[in-house]
Amino acid sequence: MSHSSLLIVLLGPTGSGKTALSLALAEHFGGEIVNCDSVAIYRDFDIGTAKPTMAERGRVPHHLFDSVGPTAYVTAGEYSRQARKVLEEIKTRGSLPIVVGGTGLYLQALLEGLFAGPERSEELRDRLRRRAKNKSYLHRLLYRLDPVAAAKIHSHDTPKLIRAIEVCLASRKEMSEMWKEGRDPLQGFHILRLGLNPERVALYQRINQRAQQMFDSGLVEETGSMLEKYGDAARPLSSLGYKQAVQLFRGEVDRDTAIQAAQQAHRNYAKRQMTWFRREHPAKSR
Repeated sequence: MSHSSLLIVLLGPTGSGKTALSLALAEHFGGEIVNCDSVAIYRDFDIGTAKPTMAERGRVPHHLFDSVGPTAYVTAGEYSRQARKVLEEIKTRGSLPIVVGGTGLYLQALLEGLFAGPERSEELRDRLRRRAKNKSYLHRLLYRLDPVAAAKIHSHDTPKLIRAIEVCLASRKEMSEMWKEGRDPLQGFHILRLGLNPERVALYQRINQRAQQMFDSGLVEETGSMLEKYGDAARPLSSLGYKQAVQLFRGEVDRDTAIQAAQQAHRNYAKRQMTWFRREHPAKSR
């Protein structure tokens, strides 16, 4: 019987201090940091992703940062395959792997595995994207097909809503039931979850300051450069902060409005993260 190695999973909402804590843990215990943020995996996008700086990355080994090009589409399953390979390599070196990030679906795929869902149907997805102009349509449709899945997916998370509806229609099963089938959980590691749950007022203040600092540090200029180089095909441009910077770059909003919208979007995201982590990944040792 093989010995299970320790794996630390550092959970917490955006702006909660995960980077600083992960660096302290890695330096003290001889660890290597593995990214679990779906935007930080992209090259060329730095200011709006709040990635560790190059100086911070020089202190301990970091993995799966800047690992794909800006136009690549990385599914949760593909992330899981890459991350599991990295974890095994870290274990072979005798180091402590520390998974850090706030993308819940990526983390779920890594730790619990994903069900074997049906193949993507671009025809169906195109139809659903057109209907998504009605903001509540997709969520109401999913609620009729699978109330349990609808309760776990935010009404504005169009990609996840489309995938859930696609699964329900193609498989003729509820996606929430398929979640329970055919999982391939991570093996060979004893998982210690460490959750950061800062006081909400202080967290929101920090989020507001960080969003302001991103704009002050050249977020709009970085966004303009990426638009000129990749156009709308660059996937991070639809993420928090970059979306508002695109609007400012194109003259659709003024600077103050863009900053306030970015701050609000990050606060809303942090709230959803805290709810998701409490429900899906209670901080404990397994």
